[in-house]
Parts: sequence; C-alpha cells; structure tokens
Amino acid sequence: MTIDPQRLADALLTAPGWTRVGLTAPNPRVRQRAISGLADHLCDHLSKPGVVEDREQLRLPL
Repeated sequence: MTIDPQRLADALLTAPGWTRVGLTAPNPRVRQRAISGLADHLCDHLSKPGVVEDREQLRLPL
C-alpha cells in the first residue's frame, strides 16, 4: 500500500483537535493518550479507500 502525502495531510487535518493539541501537552500521560488517539485516527482514515470527509460540509437529508 502506497501512502499518498495528500491523504496523510488530509488525515492529520481531520484528526480530533485534542489529539493534535495533546501532542504538545506537558503531561506525559496526556501526550501518550493523544499519540494513541492520533494513531487510531490515522489508521482508520488511511484504511478507507480515499474518501475524505469534510467536517465543514453540512449533511443534507435526501
């Protein structure tokens, strides 16, 4: 499996905010939880076949 840099960037941008902020936390326990959360999100995002969900897009009922 080839990881496209754009897909990786999209995965990082759609990661929960607390995981990105938590990487810089002074508490090692918070950093570890943030790393685990970010890794889970990246694995989940990259295992999907190239679908990028835009959180700013409103879902319209059909």
